[in-house]
Amino acid sequence: MLGQEKTAILLMQNEDFRQRITAQRQGKRSSYFLTVPNIPKREEKFKMQEKIGEDKTISSAVIRRLPRYHRFLGELEMQGVEKVSSRELSERMGSTASQIRQDFNCFGGFGQQGYGYTVSELHEKIGGILGVNSENRTVVIGAGNLGKAIAAHVDFSKKGCKLVGIFDVSPELVNMKIEDINGRKFEILSDEKLNSFCKKEKPGVAVLCIPQSEAKDVVKRLIGLGIKAFWNFSHYDVKHDYPDVIVENVHLGDSLMTLAYGLNHINSINN
Repeated sequence: MLGQEKTAILLMQNEDFRQRITAQRQGKRSSYFLTVPNIPKREEKFKMQEKIGEDKTISSAVIRRLPRYHRFLGELEMQGVEKVSSRELSERMGSTASQIRQDFNCFGGFGQQGYGYTVSELHEKIGGILGVNSENRTVVIGAGNLGKAIAAHVDFSKKGCKLVGIFDVSPELVNMKIEDINGRKFEILSDEKLNSFCKKEKPGVAVLCIPQSEAKDVVKRLIGLGIKAFWNFSHYDVKHDYPDVIVENVHLGDSLMTLAYGLNHINSINN
């Protein structure tokens, strides 16, 4: 039965071809030759590619490379570099040109083959994907040495966030002033004011700079107050108890141990 269907299709195609040839010989133009393929314009094609990219599930590995691309491109832009190829970018980042192109294709692709990337445009587009121009309202929980350092030296405004409050339970720290990198001054607020503050200011992000032993109860409370994302320095496994929230864990000790491994490896070779 399948062979008969294929034969019928071939006969129909041949008949259609003969009709078009006959029409040409008679000085006529069949509707086939009048049909113009619907080829999208370059701008429309790019929009289509962007839409396709948005529908894909992007791997976490690609997402984690985006901030590095954004940082390196920002440095190139400050140096006055206007164009960069995937090869040149890969050399600066210690990656491969193929990897960079694959990463960018996840979002529809940027630039043109043989032309490279316009640094300022690519920097802006990746920043848009990351949401660096957003103002996600953010609170720092814990104003010890780490919390004060983060509040004072991290430029939240260039990372898609807006610092709106700093909290601590220690009476010795409450009412102290912290000046951030942009000259804004914050007064450390008592933990007792957290509920009313969140109801008024509606932050969506919390930076956890508190001991692991205290984090579980604090996270439960914060989620109840509308916090949806955590920059977590506490070592408490937020994701295990709350799989639907967004969590970025930071383990400074892990990074130091990785460094120690590298040193041990070098020492073992030299010895």
